[in-house]
Amino acid sequence: MKTVQRCEWVEGKPHYYVAYHDYEWCQPTHDEQELYQWLLLESFHVGLSWQLVLSKYENFQAAFSHFDYRQIAQYQEQDVLRLMQDRGIIRHEGKIRAAITNAQSFLKVQEEFGTFDAYIWSFTDGKVIQGEGAGIPSRTLLSDQVSKDMKKRGFKFIGSVTIYSYLQAIGVVNDHDRNCAFK
Repeated sequence: MKTVQRCEWVEGKPHYYVAYHDYEWCQPTHDEQELYQWLLLESFHVGLSWQLVLSKYENFQAAFSHFDYRQIAQYQEQDVLRLMQDRGIIRHEGKIRAAITNAQSFLKVQEEFGTFDAYIWSFTDGKVIQGEGAGIPSRTLLSDQVSKDMKKRGFKFIGSVTIYSYLQAIGVVNDHDRNCAFK
């Protein structure tokens, strides 16, 4: 039986990580809810492993109103306290508060651009940036530009490295290895 060629870094990872690689990572995303979902998860990724964040995906989904940014934008102090008690997620107060702030900023971007999708894809004129397939950078001029602009718009926990991961997660950047069947 022939095995499917995947990116080298996914070798030996748990099934949920392989599924993320195969069906989510670097796949162009235009759905507003998914765009926010990956932004929230990437902000919790700061300083931690992506495997840890993905292992808690269902817990995050339940804790954060199924990633409904409209609801999250309305969260109050009692919601922060509730989330700080939730052992199923990463209980970092700054990141929890950032998720709320980012939902509010997400809505403001929608007001200005019509959709967050129109905003985030405008940085590449709607085109997917193909990676070189020979080592993945942790940040680029594009991620520097997007991060800087998002910070001006009030987003938190979205430095250039985080935004580069985000751009991969939503498919603006395709960094699959050259020989990966999912490129």
